[in-house]
This record gives sequence, structure tokens and C-alpha cells, in this order.
Amino acid sequence: EVQLVESGGGSAQSGGSLSLSCTASGLTFDDDVMGWFRQAPGKEREAVSCMSRRLGKVDYADAVKGRFTISRDIAKNTSYLELNSLKAEDTAVYYCAAFGTPWKLVDCPLTGAPYNSWGQGTQVTVSS
Repeated sequence: EVQLVESGGGSAQSGGSLSLSCTASGLTFDDDVMGWFRQAPGKEREAVSCMSRRLGKVDYADAVKGRFTISRDIAKNTSYLELNSLKAEDTAVYYCAAFGTPWKLVDCPLTGAPYNSWGQGTQVTVSS
């Protein structure tokens, strides 16, 4: 069973920065992807970023490109999301998600469908 534990988040002013981390256990597949999603009040969940393990493929939602940076420490089974130049519209609960495959992945998906493990979520609040 894959378990994801998130940490970080909190409150920041517009233009500020925050960091999120997600540590996984049980990801024992040939390859895997760790991604970040968010859900603002009254809105649907949306993908933010993802990164595959073996090839290090990354992708970002257009809304966060150039402002957020995803990274992974493979040895620590941990994904990081650096949130810079924060905007009020970045306010949401951020979720870490993951899935594994028995083959090498050539990209990482920014849709929720493949992800079958989810963290508990961490709040990010940006005040203008």
C-alpha cells in the first residue's frame, strides 16, 4: 500500500513563497510519478505539477508555469513543490498524489485519472 504524507504549506502574502513536501512509502514499482493537485473552495480539483522518477519528466499547469518548481529526492522518496510569486488565486488545499507502473514512463500526466494514492492535503492561503 502506498502512503503519502505531506508537510509544508501555510500562509503567505501575495508575491511570497511557500514550500510543500510529500514523502511516499510503498512506491515499489518499476517507475512512478508523484504529482501535485489543488482544490480551491467551490472549485474542482486541478492538476498543478508532476514528475516521473526514472526519466525525471516534469510538467506544469499553465497557471503555475514559471512560478512553481517541482523536484524529487529519489533516495528520500520525497517530492517537493516550491511555490514562488504566489497569487491570491493559488489559495487552495494542495494534495500530493502518486501512481506506479511496471514500465518506464516517458512523461507524467496532468490528469487525475492515473493517480491512485493521495495525501491528506495541506492548506495554502495567499493574502493580497
